[in-house]
Amino acid sequence: MKGQVVAGVLAPHPPHLVYAENPPQNEPKSECGWEELRWGYERLRQQLSHIDYDVIIVHTPHWHTHTGHHILSVPKMKGLSVDPVFPNLFRYSYDLQVDVDLAKVLYEEFQASQLSSQLMTNKDFRVDYGTIISGHLVQPDWKKPIVSISANATYFDYSNDVGQDEMIRLGEATRRAVERSGKKAILLASCSLSHRHFTVEPPLPEDMSHEHVYNHNQYLWDMKVLKLMKEGKTQQLMSIMTDYIEQSVSETKAGSLTWLMGGLSFPTYPAQVHAYGSVIGTGNAVVSWMEAQS
Repeated sequence: MKGQVVAGVLAPHPPHLVYAENPPQNEPKSECGWEELRWGYERLRQQLSHIDYDVIIVHTPHWHTHTGHHILSVPKMKGLSVDPVFPNLFRYSYDLQVDVDLAKVLYEEFQASQLSSQLMTNKDFRVDYGTIISGHLVQPDWKKPIVSISANATYFDYSNDVGQDEMIRLGEATRRAVERSGKKAILLASCSLSHRHFTVEPPLPEDMSHEHVYNHNQYLWDMKVLKLMKEGKTQQLMSIMTDYIEQSVSETKAGSLTWLMGGLSFPTYPAQVHAYGSVIGTGNAVVSWMEAQS
């Protein structure tokens, strides 16, 4: 039976959102905070509870690789993830299952598409916090297995244009691999939008009186991008992506959003924006595309 990408999600990974939820896996505890984004994730989870899927595939900016696209391929990963910038907020004990069979199909499809790739089979590998945070916020019970894909440095080593081409091809290869696997998959782009952020944390991190977008320019860019998503104009979105990356210091330079659009075959139906909000000055949006809407 042919597999299918049943949904795609822009799923940003600020550790603050996990911190504010106080899940049992996270050691630090908070009072509250960042409710708009957290409630957006709640709305997303409610939406996803009504669809059938087998696996979640995450493209993460915080697993950096310079040679090829690496694919997590160890059946069970367990350990402690500590955010290197916010260790006071995120010390999370993770225990997750990996769909190794799908990882191997992804590897084969990437190779067939002349995309340099590698299976990550080191059982002592530390899963990056982008994968863990986005994975937790989409499914806190971790019932479904995941596959994580690294962020290759093409944008940085060559150019934004070369990176765009590479990530579109990677997304299209991901979709073909899912179809070959016979499984139903959700794709997660684990990244923020605008990404210029404050460098000093307030005494109380969850004090929302300190939270606002870093500057008006990046806010306008975020609104332009979200408008195109809501109008189903993803090809137009891709046409401005290199300018957006430069003008808003966007985390989309990791390629996650472009990979997602390629994996969804550049949807022309409207995306659903569940929330937009700022974390330490960065712009974050929880957005979903449902295959059934096409």
